[in-house]
This record gives sequence, C-alpha cells and structure tokens, in this order.
Amino acid sequence: MARSKVTVVGAGNVGATCAHWIASREIADVVLIDILDGVAKGKALDLAEAAPVMKFDLKMTGGSDYALTANSDVVVITAGVPRKKDPVTGQFPSRDDLVRTNQKIVGDVAREVAKYSPNAILIIVSNPLDAMCHVALHETGFPANRVIGQAGALDTARYKAFLAEALNVSVRDIHGIVLGGHGDEMVPLPRHTSVAGIPVRELLPEDKLQAIIERTRKGGGEIVGLVGVSAWYAPAAGTVEMVEAIIRDQKRVIPSAVLLSGQYGYDGLFVGVPVVLGKDGVEKIIEMELNDEEKAMLEKSANAVKSVVGVLGY
Repeated sequence: MARSKVTVVGAGNVGATCAHWIASREIADVVLIDILDGVAKGKALDLAEAAPVMKFDLKMTGGSDYALTANSDVVVITAGVPRKKDPVTGQFPSRDDLVRTNQKIVGDVAREVAKYSPNAILIIVSNPLDAMCHVALHETGFPANRVIGQAGALDTARYKAFLAEALNVSVRDIHGIVLGGHGDEMVPLPRHTSVAGIPVRELLPEDKLQAIIERTRKGGGEIVGLVGVSAWYAPAAGTVEMVEAIIRDQKRVIPSAVLLSGQYGYDGLFVGVPVVLGKDGVEKIIEMELNDEEKAMLEKSANAVKSVVGVLGY
C-alpha cells in the first residue's frame, strides 16, 4: 500500500517543525518546499539523517520545485511574511499592506499546489489566517471541504494549557473549545469547558477564568514579546493534529476555520467552528447551541474577519 504524502510549503520555524512532527509520528512522507531551495533541501536532509536514531521510516524531500509535491494528499501552507517593524522607520506595515502582500504569496502557492495536486486537502496556516483561507479557496477552485484554516486547534491548545497550569492538573483532563477568528476577537467558551467532566466554573473563580481567556486571546503576542518572533511549536502541533486526523481518517472534532454556508448565521465566510476532520477534509460542521453572550462574541469576531477579507477585492 502506497504511503500518504504531505507537502509543507514554507521551511521556516512553523513549516520545519510541522515536517519534524509529521515524521516523528510517521504520518506520511514529507516534502518541504520553500522559495529558498537550499534551506528546504537542507532541513529535509537534516531531518532524514535523524531517522535512524528516532526510528521513523519515511521519505523526506526538500526544494523549491513544486513538481516534487505532485499527488500530495495534504498540503500545509505556512508561507507568508510576518508583521514586523521596518528597520528604518520603526513602523509596522499597515494591515491592508500585509494582507495584500500575503495574498500574492499565498495565491501563487495555491495555484502551484492545485496544478500538481488537484485532489489535495489544504491546511492554511499563513496569516491573516481567515483571509488567506479565502485566497486559497479562490485561487484553487477547490471545494470548500478541502480548504481548512488552522487556528482553533492552536487557540484551544493555549486555552487548555493555561487552564491546566492554573488548576495544577494534567492537560489531558482539560476539555474546551475556542471559536471565531484567529485574533483578539476569538471566542473561548467557558460554559463548554470542563475538567474531567467537572464544569470549569466550579473549580476556578470568574476573575481567574477571565484572565485566562484574555491571555489566550493575546497568546501569540505573549510569545512575540518574549522571543521576538511568532510562535512555532504550538502552531505546528495544532497543524499536525489536523494533518493526522485527515491522513488517518480519525474523524476528530477539531475547531477549524471553514467556509460556512448558513451555519451560525453566516454564509460565505471562513469562521472557526467545531468540525469533524477525516479523509475527505471537513466531513461535518457541528453547530453548537450558543447563548446570547456567546453569539455576540462570535459576531464581533466574524465582523473582524469580514473587514480583513474585504481588503482582498474578491
């Protein structure tokens, strides 16, 4: 039986860590693609040389030629430029400039991917995440179930990690979910959060719970403040969780940015909601019952997504 094949576009911190964990879990053969040919080849080679020690038995390939990616089952797109200060002016680029820059990068990547792997499932990690999902969908013409944004898996992981830390319990016993766009307007749902089935509000005072929610919303910025660049371990982990669910047809329920068609009251917009991920990509969108407060938070998040998507000009 032929092994599955996963391409990771972008050999930076997130992309290379995705390749590392896909290999270490023996999920699929990996192709690492980057505009910097030597970087992609070198990181793939370095990872391949670790295989005899770590005992993963996979094919690792790297380069800049998209022909290497042909017939990939899943393609992870991490390519794009981060939001960073201009070294001369000290100013950040405007949001609109950043969106248009990454729109071109992700658009170019998406067209190459569609050319060589017309049946692939795409997982978008590039930021601004929700808008880049629209770019990938538009440029590939793929059905919506095969274009998925990775944000909820990361945001939920951070939320669970902070709760486990505060309660001094295992992360394995924290159950919760984060909806909405990937940004300050994300929607953690404490009403649907529990510790081994015990509602979290029975275990934490409200002020501490709200502080954890706020920390979750600012989680990416906290890492940037400490390291100087965006996070990579947790984003890669969330991505690989999705890759594994698809490749191994696990039917995992993972919050993901998907194109809604009436669910939660939205149509034609990528929003983070719980979905079932399996061999066909998004196999089901789960529509939760939200109270008025939760609906209002989700609307605020969706409106933030709409404002960024509006820059794309589609």
